[in-house]
Amino acid sequence: MRRKGLLASRRVRTMKSRRGLSRRVTDGRRRRPKLRWAVAGLALAAAAATAFVLVGNGGDPGGRRALTPDEANRLAITRFRNYQAGGRAVTITVPSAAGGLVVTGSVDYRAEIGYGVVHGTGRDASGDGLIQWTAGTVLVHPMADAPATAPPSPPASGWYRRPLQKAGSSLDSALAIALGLGSDRPDNAELLPQNGAARLGHDTVHGHPVDVMTGPDARARAGTADTVRYWIGSDGTMYRVQAGVASESRPLVIDFGTGRYTPVRPAPGITPTR
Repeated sequence: MRRKGLLASRRVRTMKSRRGLSRRVTDGRRRRPKLRWAVAGLALAAAAATAFVLVGNGGDPGGRRALTPDEANRLAITRFRNYQAGGRAVTITVPSAAGGLVVTGSVDYRAEIGYGVVHGTGRDASGDGLIQWTAGTVLVHPMADAPATAPPSPPASGWYRRPLQKAGSSLDSALAIALGLGSDRPDNAELLPQNGAARLGHDTVHGHPVDVMTGPDARARAGTADTVRYWIGSDGTMYRVQAGVASESRPLVIDFGTGRYTPVRPAPGITPTR
C-alpha cells in the first residue's frame, strides 16, 4: 500500500490554464511535482497528453523510425542538460484567436522560476508587460510600453498575483510546459523507445543541426507519444519544443536561446526552491 501511495503521489497533473489578473502579491509559491520519463512511467508528454493534440509538423516528412541507442541517450539527457546549465533563455510563442502572445525571457531550472516580458498582437496586446511564474503562481506587471527584454531586476512593486490555472489558457499551459523542461537527473534511455519515443526526422534550428523526436507515451495512454516534439542537438542540447493546443489551430512553440543565460531574480512574494 505504501508503494502504491508513493506512485500515485507522483502522477503529473494536467497543465492547462487560463489568464487573468488577481490580487497583489502577498505570499509565496507551491512546489511543482517532479517530472520523470522513467520507471514510474511519468513524462512531460504524460503531463501534456490530456491537454494537447499535436498540430503542425517539423523535421523531414516520412522520416519516423525507432530511436537508435545514441538518440535515446540524447533524449534521456536533454532535460538534465537544461538543469545542468542552471537555466535557459527562452522565447515562447503562444497561439490565440485574439492575436497571440510572445514571452521573451529566461527559465531558472534549479530555482524553478520563469521571468520575462510579454508582447501581444491584436486584442492580446492589452496583456503586454512583465511576467514571472512558478508551477503554481503567475505574477504580472502590466506596462503600456513594455520593453523588448525584461529588466534584470524585477520591479519592487506593481505586481499582481494569480494562480497558474489548469484549464482554459494557452499562455498558462505554455508557461507550465516551459518550466517542466528541466530535470535534476537523466531519464531512463532504455525505457524511452519501449514507451513510444521515436525519431521523426532532421532539421536546423539557429544554425544547429538537430534531430526531431517525440517523447514517450503517457502512462496507460498508448499512441500519445506524438503529443510533444523535441528538437535536440548532437550533444543532447534542447533547441525547440512544440506542442499543439487543443483549442487552437496553431502549435505553441518554445525556442531556446544559445546565448549566455541570465539567472532569474525572484519578484516580491516569490520564494525559490533553491
